[in-house]
Amino acid sequence: MSEQAVKQRTIANEVTLNGVGLHTGQNVTMTFKPAPVDHGFAFKRVDLEGHPVIEADANYVVNTQRGTNLEKKGVKIQTSEHVLAALVGMDLDNVLIELDASEPPIMDGSSKYFVEAVEKAGTIEQEAIRDEFVVTDVISYTDEESGSEITVIPCDEYQVTTMVDFGTKVLGTQNATLKSLKEFKTEIADSRTFSFLHELEALLEHGLIKGGDLNNAIVYVDKELSPDTMEKLKVAFNKDSITVKPNGILDNLTLHHPNEAARHKLLDVIGDLALAGTRIRGKVIANKPGHFVNTQFAKKLSKIIKIEKRNKVPKFDLHKPPLMDVTQIMDMLPHRPPFLLVDKILELSDSHVVGVKNVTMNEPFFVGHFPGAPVMPGVLQVEAMAQTGGILVLNTVPDPENYLTYFMKIDNVKFKQQVNPGDTLVFKLELLSPIRRGICHMQAYAYANGKLVTEAELMAQIVKVKK
Repeated sequence: MSEQAVKQRTIANEVTLNGVGLHTGQNVTMTFKPAPVDHGFAFKRVDLEGHPVIEADANYVVNTQRGTNLEKKGVKIQTSEHVLAALVGMDLDNVLIELDASEPPIMDGSSKYFVEAVEKAGTIEQEAIRDEFVVTDVISYTDEESGSEITVIPCDEYQVTTMVDFGTKVLGTQNATLKSLKEFKTEIADSRTFSFLHELEALLEHGLIKGGDLNNAIVYVDKELSPDTMEKLKVAFNKDSITVKPNGILDNLTLHHPNEAARHKLLDVIGDLALAGTRIRGKVIANKPGHFVNTQFAKKLSKIIKIEKRNKVPKFDLHKPPLMDVTQIMDMLPHRPPFLLVDKILELSDSHVVGVKNVTMNEPFFVGHFPGAPVMPGVLQVEAMAQTGGILVLNTVPDPENYLTYFMKIDNVKFKQQVNPGDTLVFKLELLSPIRRGICHMQAYAYANGKLVTEAELMAQIVKVKK
């Protein structure tokens, strides 16, 4: 899906942080660990039996009250957004996040300490190409109840703008913009979470924010501070006195930015949209964003991305000279007409191959396969994909003419559309794991007429011919 080939990235070393969960008040140890290509972001609960893993997936969002909370098979992760924002902001793709509690440490209520941990661990480039969702149309989601709206429009890189208006004099209207992820560390990462006094009172009444103190949340005083509330806050924050600064912020906390609230909302948007599972290339515009509208939009994007991946037809100039013509293919593959089912190879790398077959009426199988309504047999489509994959694996040996390619496994085969005489089939196969001992595990797609017609997961092995 990416037009610009950018390699995936993970951290170079594992790194650990300690703190308390904002809502649980529990001490928690969190460790970032390197993860393999196409792993994405995932949380691992090492405090539970079996060490269950919850992927950072919008479909696992179960609650967005005071944070984005995930649940998979009864296992929960609370307030995931600040950690995920840091990982995206530091240009990472694959990280395993180990926790010994249900909630990452709140630290100072921002992503600053997570960014510093990633810097300490270092980052490395991986072999696989990063997948990107390139936005070509305007996509929007509106929450009618709150009036919140989030939209993404085409743009050359990932940008985010947030506009917040809570209808209070103390906060007013604020905007924030991130023009490039390169700015995340310096412009967004240190923006802390915030709350209004009336919300804080309700949370305290329900026994929440047990890990809160005046160093990890900006509290805007939007109502008169009564003596009773003052006493409750002293107890909650373990302080001898509580004051309100002239700018309407509780106690002596100093803002990092005049529009820190809008910047933190931007941070939340980045963290929540990480749940779409694919890097976005487009400009996100969020009006009155919140975890509910953010994650609903992430779910919508996830569905669109899934459909696009399924139907995405590689764009190739079929009129350009091929990388390999049929004669060169026969020098590598042992197959011969009428069972040679690949005409051209357009692309070939260490991890993928693209081939072409022109389907004509004089194919021998059309004689008996639905005469009068000729359809290319599905098994031959799979065979053609496998032959294309054979080029990929045989390219790893210096004498391919001395090897044969055998099927080992075929999984998850799906036939989407008919293939008829006159169609041009384009096969694209990508490695699912590195080639080892001549064994090639591939994801295969066949396209025709601008549509995905067949897909399958293939495993094959090359074996040297005994002479």
